[in-house]
Amino acid sequence: MEKEKKGEIITQFRRKENDTGSVEVQVALLTERISRLTEHLKAYPQDKHTRHRLLRVIGKQRRFLAYLRRSDSDRHYALIKRLGLRK
Repeated sequence: MEKEKKGEIITQFRRKENDTGSVEVQVALLTERISRLTEHLKAYPQDKHTRHRLLRVIGKQRRFLAYLRRSDSDRHYALIKRLGLRK
């Protein structure tokens, strides 16, 4: 991911001024990575290494979202809505 794109995502989802590691930022970065890996797999469906990496990233995203749902459900639903993850 390019430095500019990553910085843009961080500024869009951060909770306060110097925030780079909150759950919202991490889930947003993982969502961007998932979309990039998915596009790569559409072009190269036989790439098993990328498919394995995609599944690991999806699992990480799911764990972050489960943590956020347990700790603060309002933030969880707001983040899902902002990212458009579910219906």
